[in-house]
Amino acid sequence: MNNTLNKNYVKSTETYPLATTFMSGVFLWMFLALAISAATAWLFASNTELMSMLYNMETGGLSMFGWVVMLAPLGLVIWMSAGFQRMSASTMVLVFILFSVLLGASLSSIFLLYTSASIAKTFLITAGMFGTMAVVGYTTKTDLTKFGSIMFMGLIGIIIASVVNMFLHSGTMDYIISFIGVLVFTGLTAYDVQKLKRIGGQVAQGSEAARKVTIMGSLTLYLDFINLFLFLLRFFGNRK
Repeated sequence: MNNTLNKNYVKSTETYPLATTFMSGVFLWMFLALAISAATAWLFASNTELMSMLYNMETGGLSMFGWVVMLAPLGLVIWMSAGFQRMSASTMVLVFILFSVLLGASLSSIFLLYTSASIAKTFLITAGMFGTMAVVGYTTKTDLTKFGSIMFMGLIGIIIASVVNMFLHSGTMDYIISFIGVLVFTGLTAYDVQKLKRIGGQVAQGSEAARKVTIMGSLTLYLDFINLFLFLLRFFGNRK
């Protein structure tokens, strides 16, 4: 997804004029997606019938529908990235909303694992960290391109370590992965905001291209926020 944005719009590392309108649109769609996901997660967690659609209550494992809900968001992200040139902005908006709903449903399990108070506390901490790094990324004069490359390498490392730990079941490694994950997505937030600010200076406001890049940018920051939240929840979440 980041490569899609870079390939199509980022042409140099010079500082572009501030794109306030563009960034406002990006954050507006991101906040809307977060609200949709939060509402969906709460709806599923508070409704036994909906949760029974996701999980087999006898075995505790995912149902067939549950697997679809868990894997579909990844498929939608790949679809949006691969179909960026072909998709219309309207279609991209609908896919993004569907993605927000499905991811919200898949996140509903955190309400069963952690107390609502600790989830709310972690959300506020995440919002504070995300907001701080977003301001840093938007205002800094330093080019964060190389820093972003390092963060992507860290992300690949997290994915590999997480797969390995699925077999090892190491609690210590899980905490190490979570700690690194917090650092990586904190850094990626600043990098992505700076990248999007530059992109906003290159697209014609109100154009079809601008609308599509706005949605993709919102998706990027949404994923940064959600991943940061989930990693922080492992430290600040109080299990039921």
